[in-house]
Amino acid sequence: MANDSFFDEQKEQSLIKARIVEKYFWAWAKVIIPTAKKAGYKIAYIDLFAGPGRYQDGSKSTPIKVLERAITDPDMRNMLKTLFNDANSLHTNSLQETIDLIPGIETLKYKPVVVNYEVGDNIVQAFQQLNLVPTLFFVDPWGYKGLSLQLINSVVRNWGCDCLFFFNYNRINMGLGNTVVEGHINALFGKVRAYKLREQLQALNSEERELTIVEAICEALQEMGGEYVLPFRFKHENGNRTSHHLIFVSKHFKGYEIMKEIMAKESSEQNQGVPSFEYNSATSIQPLLFELYRPLDELEAILLDEFAGQTITMQEIYMRHNIGRRYIKKNYKTVLSNLEMQDKITAEPPADKRRKMKGEITFADSVKVTFPIKL
Repeated sequence: MANDSFFDEQKEQSLIKARIVEKYFWAWAKVIIPTAKKAGYKIAYIDLFAGPGRYQDGSKSTPIKVLERAITDPDMRNMLKTLFNDANSLHTNSLQETIDLIPGIETLKYKPVVVNYEVGDNIVQAFQQLNLVPTLFFVDPWGYKGLSLQLINSVVRNWGCDCLFFFNYNRINMGLGNTVVEGHINALFGKVRAYKLREQLQALNSEERELTIVEAICEALQEMGGEYVLPFRFKHENGNRTSHHLIFVSKHFKGYEIMKEIMAKESSEQNQGVPSFEYNSATSIQPLLFELYRPLDELEAILLDEFAGQTITMQEIYMRHNIGRRYIKKNYKTVLSNLEMQDKITAEPPADKRRKMKGEITFADSVKVTFPIKL
């Protein structure tokens, strides 16, 4: 059961998390709906740890924001199915009451379903037996009970299905050394990987532990078939330690690209326009320190090395290089423009043939780039 104090007020971190989910739900639905309509599919949003309808301070919870957004769109009103679950009956009662009060809720063709179950093997088995319609799946447990690779895979194995889940780093880090919760940890990482991870962590410092643990869950998800995995880190209010991650899983590059842009905009830091994929309310921008690490300069050198002797479009460079890196599309366009200005690459059409926007020469996805051969 979730810690009720978590819902007493919507802290800034929770607001960012809810905003990421809401933004992605809208963007995902807009991409999926045209194909789903042609195939006669519905679309769905499932939240297995939905919480109450509102926080104690009156702030709307994520389910309410998703439903309000859906009501504004004719296609979603006609196609969206929603399932909200929570093991705490006080939460589901609050959620149902809040849903019933949403203006226009009756315009949804499919009434939101609110249920009260403990998340475990029974739900995994039920999902595994279904061929789900395109679904955005949100899993936000307070700790890790109920969260497993099998649960995530039971949804994302279906076409058009993506997952966002709350990875409580602090509790999972402690749980890895606790035999009492060994079964839950094994379900999350897989038994063999969890055993190896426990062995690895013994000689690592705190920073190395975090990187190793997050890398392990990302690898497990990719092996399961979630080819595109993207973690977003939240720091404690004092800015010293990680509290949790929000991890996105998809089998499709388009979803990864959309989520990467959303998470980039929610990052509390950007260095040379390169996002941190981290929210840290204690961050103070220090230009001098930023200048000591210049990620765009680094990207210039990487591209000149990795694509030496090749002629390739901007889009192909981006597609082949950005997976698993912090760079977003505009970073590649900026770097390629800089390299062209320095005569380190050639582009077709060249800069003087391309149009200007906001005083800058554009670098379209279709521009062909020729990199010099390494000497």
